[in-house]
Amino acid sequence: VYNRPWHTCQTIEALQKNALAIESDLIIFSDAPKSEAHKNAVTEVRLYIHQVKGFRSVTIIERKENFGLARSIIDGVTSIVNKWGCVIVLEDDLVTAPYFLEFMNKALTLYEADEKVISVHGYIYPVKQELPDTFFLRGADCWGWGTWKRGWDLFEVDGQKLLSTLNEKRLGKTFNFGNSYDYVGMLRDQIAGRVNSWAVRWYASAFLANKLTLYPGVSLVQNIGNDSSGTHFGTTDQFEVSLSMKTLQLGGIKIEQNDFAWEAVAKFFRSMRSPLWRRIASRIKRKLMSYFGNNS
Repeated sequence: VYNRPWHTCQTIEALQKNALAIESDLIIFSDAPKSEAHKNAVTEVRLYIHQVKGFRSVTIIERKENFGLARSIIDGVTSIVNKWGCVIVLEDDLVTAPYFLEFMNKALTLYEADEKVISVHGYIYPVKQELPDTFFLRGADCWGWGTWKRGWDLFEVDGQKLLSTLNEKRLGKTFNFGNSYDYVGMLRDQIAGRVNSWAVRWYASAFLANKLTLYPGVSLVQNIGNDSSGTHFGTTDQFEVSLSMKTLQLGGIKIEQNDFAWEAVAKFFRSMRSPLWRRIASRIKRKLMSYFGNNS
């Protein structure tokens, strides 16, 4: 959590409605304000989280300095998997369905010993095709997810190293879901310091290790942060989903990428793309910003 009290409240209240909340240890990492302008909102968030109940335990770690999104996630996940062996991760703008914790815990138990599986994810994009109850995709994701220490140990913090390997193996197109989404560009932006993304490095780490992530056919997570309040996204409703209100069946599927689901996600990404002229203009703008930033 950081400086969004309303979003934090929605996230916590949804989690409290999960049947397994009372059996769950909730660990909250609260980042320190980056500037004086953020101090009041951070204080408001901290006052709220100190009142949270409805879980087996609540532990609060208040950062003394501003870590920023990526460092905060990386440090928090690392500390928890090193202590507990696994983790379920939510940021402060993710609202969960009532069976989210059940799905995550069952899946983390079911695939704990399978080295091919690196993580479990609670969100699935609003694709038009009907998907199976659960399926696997290569890589990893970031909107309501869980992993084990063995999975997180594969996380590579060096974005340049990841990009070099993608280029050497000529995997850019596949990494970009058939060039339907510019993950390579996002990785380049992370390397250049234009975005502070841990998520693209997590995806690339899992992808290059040829590991799989389990997804639900109907989303168990809704992102309410695409309202210009977050770090990386502006305002958009393209990712809005209808949450599953029933338990999902787990197991009984092949532990391999589901090509039908992969293509459904690629089609969704293509449907989001701006017209060609707008993409070209945006690319030129980024290059100009990079040039003047490096020569000022």
